[in-house]
Amino acid sequence: MTNFGADSTTDDVLEGVDLTGRRLVITGASTGLGEETSRALAAHGASITMAVRDPARGDAAAERIRAGTPDADLEIRRLDLSSLASVRSFADGFLADHDRINVLINNAGVMACPYGTTEDGFESQFGTNHLGHFLLATLLAPALVAGAPSRLIALSSAGHRRADVDLDDPGFERTPYEEWAAYGRAKTANVLFAVEFDRRFADQGVRALAVHPGLIATELGRHLTEETLATLTASMSSRGEVTWKTVPQGAATSVWAATSPDLDAVGGRYLEDCHVADINSDPGSRGGVMSYAVDPDRAAGLWSLSESLVGIATADA
Repeated sequence: MTNFGADSTTDDVLEGVDLTGRRLVITGASTGLGEETSRALAAHGASITMAVRDPARGDAAAERIRAGTPDADLEIRRLDLSSLASVRSFADGFLADHDRINVLINNAGVMACPYGTTEDGFESQFGTNHLGHFLLATLLAPALVAGAPSRLIALSSAGHRRADVDLDDPGFERTPYEEWAAYGRAKTANVLFAVEFDRRFADQGVRALAVHPGLIATELGRHLTEETLATLTASMSSRGEVTWKTVPQGAATSVWAATSPDLDAVGGRYLEDCHVADINSDPGSRGGVMSYAVDPDRAAGLWSLSESLVGIATADA
């Protein structure tokens, strides 16, 4: 399907692509993969809404982007995914000013943090990585439909191999909390969300895809302790050589997912290294997506649970 791979960069993927007139919303856009994704797409003419927790840091990222692309069309809007009120405020403000979205990239996240809860009482990783993005996407869905053909991109991770979602105990109320298990649950939820979102909106011209960016040194790991980092390194080493990507390489699959015409008829799939990944149920392998993460019944169950948790009701397809 593509000549791109693990070493491809955002600039490789976008060579010769004109995105003039396209509106993209990118969460976690003030640093790391989000900033690079914003930079690359803006450099090719896209209008970017950079959704950030700290507007001052968002402004600084925008300045860095404009240093290379002076005419970059960027707007900064505050979004704290750990607060449902903040998500609703962002959606209300965005929809008051814009009537369409061509691509929504759910890029922001937290990883392997100590146990904690969001403003609304949800376990931090599930609440921030999944529920905040779930509410955001469902509120912005009318704008995605208006912008069709359009796409929703949910950043997941190979970390989804660590755990399936637990629909009966999403907050670790009955299960002992473990940082990597919680991360695995949240990253599996990101894939399942793409599966169900695609089922519900594909016939309205909106396709949804999940992305594994690879192993990149970014602020996502800001909560890692020496112990959790050692656990991660040992786990990866047991499955073979550990290969790190640069930030432009890590953002390449997101950019490819957002723009490639090769994906016009693809939805509900998991992408890695600028390819559609195979379903691979061997948890010890390094590639592919676990079957539980693309199970349509699990995806539907997670959607129903998420609706009840965030207090929203959506019409089924």
